[in-house]
Amino acid sequence: MPGRVVKLLVEVGEHVAPQTPVVVVEAMKMENELCAEGGGVVTEIAVSTGENVEGGAVLLRIGAPDDEK
Repeated sequence: MPGRVVKLLVEVGEHVAPQTPVVVVEAMKMENELCAEGGGVVTEIAVSTGENVEGGAVLLRIGAPDDEK
């Protein structure tokens, strides 16, 4: 569902656990916390606060922690 990025909750290089909230998106006048599907390290943030996004868009990328590569 399309929406607007309200808040980024993580930074590049940050370690996240599965189900950690990473982005808040407003859609249909409701704020939705989007959570990491898996754990790892945030390697890229592809959006910025205030940006409009389409459903299914890549918002950020999470890679394997260094010790799992």
